[in-house]
Amino acid sequence: MKISIITLFPEMFKGPFESSIIKRAIDKKLVEINFINLRDFGLGAHQTVDDTPYGGGMGMILRADVLEKAINAAKDKNLSKQEQNIVLLSAHGKQFEQKIARSYTKLKNLILICGHYEGFDERVKEFIDEEISVGDFVLTGGEIPAMLITDSVARLIKGVIKEDSAAFESFSPYLEYPQYTKPQEHKGLKVPEILLSGNHLEIEKWRKEQSLRITEKLRPDLLKQS
Repeated sequence: MKISIITLFPEMFKGPFESSIIKRAIDKKLVEINFINLRDFGLGAHQTVDDTPYGGGMGMILRADVLEKAINAAKDKNLSKQEQNIVLLSAHGKQFEQKIARSYTKLKNLILICGHYEGFDERVKEFIDEEISVGDFVLTGGEIPAMLITDSVARLIKGVIKEDSAAFESFSPYLEYPQYTKPQEHKGLKVPEILLSGNHLEIEKWRKEQSLRITEKLRPDLLKQS
């Protein structure tokens, strides 16, 4: 699978993508990360990618013509429309979640467009497939959301992590149960006896009960969605 990231700041991805799960996926040649520097498609001697908004207003807006060129460069001409998806990372988008991450693993080319400055020229939406948001908060740009999405998708690709780990971590609809390791007691805080019993059926039952209890307390909205 190829993940193509259109960004003004490809250097931001260096640290996160050179370690952990993403590095493993790249090293195994299960994921290819392709950076498209938006500045390469800028206009004039200064490679301009933005301009002031019509009608006035604060800040600068990324130009639709520049973005379209970058999108075309990110597309794989050998793939059908169904095999690649162009995603604008935007506060207007639907919220990213695990089922979207799973759907992306079926693609051969996922194109993520990172915004910056005060936003995009509205006309760029004519050249994309969907808009995605990672939450109801404000970020400086789309680079961190792109990292988040890349990580969540990469770990779901077969062979990147152990099959049993992938199944174990599958999200839905409960939060994870409490986990413990050595020592058995720390400052009077003890590991629950059930986890030391060796009774795997009872342990599994306890874990499910704990997951439900934690989800009801912290994220009841997840239960309403299921």
